[in-house]
Amino acid sequence: MKRGFGSDNHSGISIEVLDAIAQANINHAMAYGEDEYSEQVKQTFKKHFGQQAEVYFVFNGTGANTLCIDSMTRSHEAVICSDTAHINVDECGSIQRIVGCRLLAVPTAEGKLTPDLIRTQLHGFGFQHHSQPKVISITQPTELGTLYSIDEIKSIVALAHEYNMYVHMDGARLANAAVALNCSFYDLTTRLGIDALSFGGTKNGLMMGESVVILNPALQANFLYRRKQAMQLCSKMRFLAVQFQAYFNNDLWKTNALHANKMAQILYKAIANIPRVKIMYPVQANAIFVQLPYDIWTQLQKEYFFYDWDESKNIVRWMCSFDTTENDIHSFVNTLTRILQQ
Repeated sequence: MKRGFGSDNHSGISIEVLDAIAQANINHAMAYGEDEYSEQVKQTFKKHFGQQAEVYFVFNGTGANTLCIDSMTRSHEAVICSDTAHINVDECGSIQRIVGCRLLAVPTAEGKLTPDLIRTQLHGFGFQHHSQPKVISITQPTELGTLYSIDEIKSIVALAHEYNMYVHMDGARLANAAVALNCSFYDLTTRLGIDALSFGGTKNGLMMGESVVILNPALQANFLYRRKQAMQLCSKMRFLAVQFQAYFNNDLWKTNALHANKMAQILYKAIANIPRVKIMYPVQANAIFVQLPYDIWTQLQKEYFFYDWDESKNIVRWMCSFDTTENDIHSFVNTLTRILQQ
């Protein structure tokens, strides 16, 4: 497969992560998270998210999102999210099936919820015929590559807690947001009052596995059993855990995310003035969404894989990764320019 801009899931694995897995592949260790590796990284998570934080490793992002929502809601309740949210678009109804609750998807301009948009769904409380709003789910960065500012998150959390609701953050690319905003994970989550976090690493150098970080102690009751029921309990947990330890060691997460974001900016500047290429949203992390004539992007797809985001509007998505190179970008832009000139 030619190196391209289809997804940061297409990238390889950081050598530090591979080394950590190899080093853990010695002798025997207790299963299901009862090993010394898992315990060590749990303490590391507390350093980054606060002493009340409890981490639970899972296989994938869909599992993390579903279990976060499962810890917060019951089947008669509802989750308010952006219409472009991963839980609404790309998880095949996982939350509806596993949790049984309803998603209230709100149209957003750049993938971001606002208090005013959320208030359109804050009604029917105590009315037995209406799904009860209980959770606000935000994605940081959003599925459109845009960022919530600290103040924007703070206002959403304040509104949620005013209505006795929880806030979930889908942080599959949280590292990219943290480096873009120049803040710590703690400042972007715990300090702002986020109740539960889906924390990813696969898109930023890990081999596999994501994590649920419960920040509100009230949500921890029975979570172990819910993870098991959801088939997200890994037997050889040490191999998930050591990846996150390597991820935090020497700020590997920051190095990788900074590079991915930098590559997105280089790509953005390289295409910004090309005729018939329209950039659709602010480029704030490692994603670029562009509008191209249909015949151009379909021709380009024959040489480079990438996803069409909205075929009806000829919008496509280009993602940069921790291992994207400037040569990758130059080759891609040269190919795009050649096709445009044909």
